[in-house]
Amino acid sequence: MIRLTELSLPLDHSPQALCQAIVQRLNMDDAELLDFMVFKRSYDARKKNSEITFVYIIHLTASNEAQLLERFANDTQVRPAPDTHYTPVAKAPAGLTERPVVIGFGPCGLFAALLLAQMGFKPIVLERGRDVRRRTKDTWALWRKHTLTPESNVQFGEGGAGLFSDGKLYSQIKDPKFYGRKVMQEFVRAGAPEEILVVSKPHIGTFRLTGVVAAMRDEIIALGGEIRFESRVTELLIEGERVTGVVLADGEQIDSRYVVLGLGHSARDTFRMLHQKGVFIEPKPFAVGFRIEHPQSLVDRARLGKYAGHPELGAADYKLVHHARNGRAVYSFCMCPGGMVVAATSETGRVVTNGMSQYSRNERNANAGIVVGITPEKDFPGGVLAGLDLQEALESAAYTLGGSDYCAPAQLVGDFIRGTPSRELGAVVPSYQPGVKLVDLASALPEYAITAMREALPAFGRKIRGFDRDDAVLTGVETRTSSPIRITRQPDTLESMNIRGLYPAGEGAGYAGGILSAGVDGIKVAEALARAMLSDRQ
Repeated sequence: MIRLTELSLPLDHSPQALCQAIVQRLNMDDAELLDFMVFKRSYDARKKNSEITFVYIIHLTASNEAQLLERFANDTQVRPAPDTHYTPVAKAPAGLTERPVVIGFGPCGLFAALLLAQMGFKPIVLERGRDVRRRTKDTWALWRKHTLTPESNVQFGEGGAGLFSDGKLYSQIKDPKFYGRKVMQEFVRAGAPEEILVVSKPHIGTFRLTGVVAAMRDEIIALGGEIRFESRVTELLIEGERVTGVVLADGEQIDSRYVVLGLGHSARDTFRMLHQKGVFIEPKPFAVGFRIEHPQSLVDRARLGKYAGHPELGAADYKLVHHARNGRAVYSFCMCPGGMVVAATSETGRVVTNGMSQYSRNERNANAGIVVGITPEKDFPGGVLAGLDLQEALESAAYTLGGSDYCAPAQLVGDFIRGTPSRELGAVVPSYQPGVKLVDLASALPEYAITAMREALPAFGRKIRGFDRDDAVLTGVETRTSSPIRITRQPDTLESMNIRGLYPAGEGAGYAGGILSAGVDGIKVAEALARAMLSDRQ
């Protein structure tokens, strides 16, 4: 099989044009092309006001592949296609009674459990939250009725924090073994649209993700795994330098010498328990800021020009960064085209924002986090868990600033830049539920973050016309951009630095940032754990 890259075609090309372009590009006869598949499709909008083109990566078979590769030996766009098929690294032996434990059933825990189940290891999954159906009801209760369920919300429950997001399935991680392809294929098998295997920036959306996650749960159970909801781990059992099991909130003890820590970035009580038990943890950088909302049509026009609204392109996104004079980096985070800003707290008396889109991405507003990077050395030097303390302080202050009823504090962009409180909304209607309270956001974040953001917004307006329009809306606070800690692990075995059999993984452990990278890390950890179980039996 041959991989052909950088094959460009007009936006409105016919279906037959792709085959013709392959034959022409490789200077071959039609009969020599036996078959082909689109491996990836992106679009090039750098010349949006003249022409936008589709750019393809093609995998093809030909009757004369050896000759073709020899003829194009100096052409970097024509190469042997890599093997992207996934092959399990282990198989559980017959009669194996010991079972691995997976803590957390977000994307990382989901894929760790799925891979372990597919290899025959019959994992026990412990999820503190509820299944997707009940979790969705609990989440809507916060958004509509101001009622928070601390163990079942945007952060906790089946599917993890990624369930109530844009469902983005792209990442900039290095993936030489194509684990990301395995993640995509499992999602498609569970009911996700097949196009996610092809488009360059795939997404599923919350409502579709709920069904996909439930189908994957059913497969784990069918393969002998066990999923236990409302099962919060309160203690890690350790003997010497080896994990031996866990204790649940109801007092039940589950013995296992192989435990995956698939925690999300909001499991603060578990982080504190792990620190108390002596598990090696380090503080790490993260970012804080606000959510910003504009009309999606503004973003479409700025990014796609005359092609705005084209059905093949969908809602446009953006990625922005500005290096402020005070040394701070300000950047857009988790941009959600055609989506909404959501209440994402998991703790009583705190306000946190996040972004979410459905598969259609057809809501009126675009939103993104506008955040400022912070570091342990400069901004929270008070110890390993000081980042957690900072997050909690900012979220508690936002709760008070928003009226102490889970409404969020908000301000118009123009007023924020000028430093004046907002009194009334303009044309941009904020999507955050249960609602917003217009205030002066200057007290919601540290002064260095406010200063940097006030400088960055006009700079972003020079890149996307109208980005700093007066009536765009900022809603606060965005504090859970990533985990404030890293549960550091051995680079070869992927075990904890100081506890054997303990496998920190995913976003909460500081090794992922989003659905795809978390799923990939779950696969890596499942493979490492399976190898260890087989090795320890020998």
